[in-house]
Amino acid sequence: MAAAAIPAATWKGISGISAPTTPGRRGRKAHWAAHRAEPPAGAGRPFQQGHGAMARCAASVTSLGPLARRGPACHAAGVMSENDPERLIRGRYGLRPEDPLPFAPPDSVPPALATLLDRRVTRRYAPDPVPEPLLRTVLAAAQSAPSKSDLQQYAIILIQDAGKIARIADWIGGMDWIKGAPVFLLFCGDVRRGRRVCALHGRAHANDNVDTFLNATADAALALGFAVMAAEAAGLGACPISYVRNHVERIAPLCALPPGVFPVAGLTLGVPAAPRNWLSPRLPQHLVVHSERYDDGGLEAALPAYDGARPPARPRYPEIHGPKPEGCGWSENAARQLSVPERFGLRPWLKWQGLSLD
Repeated sequence: MAAAAIPAATWKGISGISAPTTPGRRGRKAHWAAHRAEPPAGAGRPFQQGHGAMARCAASVTSLGPLARRGPACHAAGVMSENDPERLIRGRYGLRPEDPLPFAPPDSVPPALATLLDRRVTRRYAPDPVPEPLLRTVLAAAQSAPSKSDLQQYAIILIQDAGKIARIADWIGGMDWIKGAPVFLLFCGDVRRGRRVCALHGRAHANDNVDTFLNATADAALALGFAVMAAEAAGLGACPISYVRNHVERIAPLCALPPGVFPVAGLTLGVPAAPRNWLSPRLPQHLVVHSERYDDGGLEAALPAYDGARPPARPRYPEIHGPKPEGCGWSENAARQLSVPERFGLRPWLKWQGLSLD
């Protein structure tokens, strides 16, 4: 039985999740308009790929056949001029040609690995629908993700109703590009299925606790990651949407989520419209990958170079995180965002939804 919608007055009283932690529509539109623009030449973009090839690929996709044929080929032959490991690594870390590589890459990489290294979010979609056979295959790939003890504690809500997608976009605010996606996937943690399986076998579910909640969340996140990679390999584009958790009290009834099922993240899916989004450089590997023991002693020294390797950034949502001059780098934006409380009503909602966080 699906959970009923919480009355607005009651909801605000128990959680405050509808408090203005989400940027307003105007601020969001300005933010995405700024980030849709191509960054200046040479600003963290040494690995430029041809946009024309992706345009031809996306424009010609009208059925499963062309899409299946052009998926990896688009990446190998057009989107990436060549699967050059050094170019891929430089692009992923925002390194200039004269910068030393963080490690010696192999002489060559297979197309599947090149696709991973060149992954970009897609926020603009062609009007082409995603062929049903391909969509179901992408979902099968998502189900191929590792799962804790093979318990598969997640659920995927497939939304293709344009009206529902538009409602989600309107609730989030300032992300009208979501309305252009032909597919919206809602990845959920699901402890309900395990409870039902236990009941069917006459056993009590003895693991309603925070560990099971984390396992279900991780299962959903892994499935989402596999869906993204499958979509990229097939020539589709995708963009994860964490802001669904800002509106769980609306999205849960929309998708008839019963007790024990909770949203983790959304994912837009579709045929990319040219040009491709810029390649977002990642933190230096030594800040993320620690050999044998955790050590973040190099963080402070490494951040200025990382901030400089990325395109000049505008402040994220100044109406929420406060004003800041132009040229606001990654670390400043991250600090500003993390200094403002977000989703402080999520825990009460999870408890209301039947999740035990003990």
